[in-house]
Amino acid sequence: MANTVINGHEGERQGEFQVMHLEPRPLRPFKSSEEYLYAMKEDIADWLNTLYDLRITAENFIESLETGVVLCRHANQVVRTARDWRHSGRNGLNTVIPERDVVYRSEVQPGTFHARDNVSNFITWCRSLSIMECLLFETDDLVLRKNEKSFILCLLEVARRGSKFGMAAPLLVQMEDEIDAELAKDEFDSDGHEADDDSDATSTSGVGEPRPQIITNDLRSLHER
Repeated sequence: MANTVINGHEGERQGEFQVMHLEPRPLRPFKSSEEYLYAMKEDIADWLNTLYDLRITAENFIESLETGVVLCRHANQVVRTARDWRHSGRNGLNTVIPERDVVYRSEVQPGTFHARDNVSNFITWCRSLSIMECLLFETDDLVLRKNEKSFILCLLEVARRGSKFGMAAPLLVQMEDEIDAELAKDEFDSDGHEADDDSDATSTSGVGEPRPQIITNDLRSLHER
């Protein structure tokens, strides 16, 4: 499988689709939930910067996303990628694909009605993906900074959905994928079957399909996980 480098990040060609992987950062312990939240902001910021050539940081994270423009732009990219995936004949994933793009205004100021409307449209789109309510956020969670954690957890879930169609995923989601593959391998070995040395985590999903993501919407907090 050939590897390419995109924006400093390595990607793997899978047929006509390209699965991009973000460069890993050194793992470090977190002394508080605030530090962990900051690290998640860094991870998601790096992910969005890779996808859309942005300049988001952990410090300007909320300010960069509060108009909803980047969110709706990403939602439509997920939809387009999912449609291409389906039209290519790779429709084996049991994943909802919205039929309509998200309507949004690109030239809006933070805190305005149009900005709030953009965020609301993104949340409605998330519901169309059948994302569980416990992983969604409210408009004020982002616009008024009422609950940044809910907003971040929702973005991670959206990233998981996109990764099923070969889109780049944040490092945290990639790590979940690796853990899922290890658990699946351990479960297979514990059943008394000999693992095939030439097999990998993608073989059970079919050639060219991404490995199944770990399911994290079981009401346990991401920090505990």
